[in-house]
Amino acid sequence: MFAFTAATINLHHRADRWLARRHLLVGQLMDAQPDIVALQEISLAVGQAGWLARQVNIRLTGDSRRPYRIVQARRTSARHSLEAVGVMTRLPIIYHDALPLGFDGRVALRVNVELPAGAAGSRRQSLDFVTVHLHHVAADREGRLEQAMALVGWLNHKRRVPLQVIAGDFNETPDGPASVFMRQSYRSAYAEVKGRDPLATFPTSLAKAPPQWAGCLDYVFVSPAVYRVTGASIFLDKPAPDDDTLYPSDHIGLLIGLEV
Repeated sequence: MFAFTAATINLHHRADRWLARRHLLVGQLMDAQPDIVALQEISLAVGQAGWLARQVNIRLTGDSRRPYRIVQARRTSARHSLEAVGVMTRLPIIYHDALPLGFDGRVALRVNVELPAGAAGSRRQSLDFVTVHLHHVAADREGRLEQAMALVGWLNHKRRVPLQVIAGDFNETPDGPASVFMRQSYRSAYAEVKGRDPLATFPTSLAKAPPQWAGCLDYVFVSPAVYRVTGASIFLDKPAPDDDTLYPSDHIGLLIGLEV
């Protein structure tokens, strides 16, 4: 067996006081130190994900290049070409690829990582870790369902591996069609431990105006081959000590313990 931690967080690109909140993000990531992280709304214009990995690496080891590496997939539309999804990982990378999901150039990124000998009862095994950010228009539930169906079809027909973790901002409530569809083939890791998905992962008080709505939009789904979910919690949820409106992002993150 091999135990590790996986996480997801929407970085909210460089909006809403990025230069101030980025230090909160690094500090709270340092506290959690997940083995692999799904990132959404990465700003390529400011090298956001690379900066984040370097800062964490320097604090952990003094070397900006380890233990975490970054893989990114840029949105394919010209309008959003400076935004990406990404994976920050200290697990060895075997390969990575991306799937276009439409709706203004959205993409899903798959990073296949190597597991230690003995994991999942095999001498050598790998795991697909996927980050995704689905269509954001609240009323367009059918669009998100189409994206979820395309994602699952891709993962299970192209270079399929049994061990899969799909994490990200689904822009969908737990009872929405995309979420319900995902549960037909995958388990919600947080719900498996807590009995339900989080009450809300969006928004935090970073939002400039009082929110009209709050709810769960972020998930970590695991395939049946994943042996056990050992823990689930929210993280990146603490404001600055001197400013209770300054959070690491407008989303909170999910931190999941897994065993394969």
